[in-house]
Amino acid sequence: QVQLVESGGGLVQPGGSLRLSCAASGRIFSINTMGWYRQAPGKERELVAAITSGGSTNYADSVKGRFTISRDNAKNTVYLQMNSLNPEDTAVYYCNAEIRSYYGANDYWGQGTQVTVSS
Repeated sequence: QVQLVESGGGLVQPGGSLRLSCAASGRIFSINTMGWYRQAPGKERELVAAITSGGSTNYADSVKGRFTISRDNAKNTVYLQMNSLNPEDTAVYYCNAEIRSYYGANDYWGQGTQVTVSS
């Protein structure tokens, strides 16, 4: 079984920072693109940032210059460094990964981690 396990969410004041982590485990052969999505109450899930296996990145306009996505291929882990957080960043953040494993090529999601930006 392949799993994505997220950590690092929580409550932070406006202007603060958080770092999210997402580790993939299981009988994994390779991981292509990894990304972070978020879903705020009453809104659709949206892409926050993505990174390919080669290190190319893509960001939503709303987070450019504030968030940084990175990955450690040896650890099958993706990170999201979030700086200058504001209340509009409040959402459940989900990790996503395109994984080739013993079970085939599939798209996997983490369980989600809550990020709340509030004073």
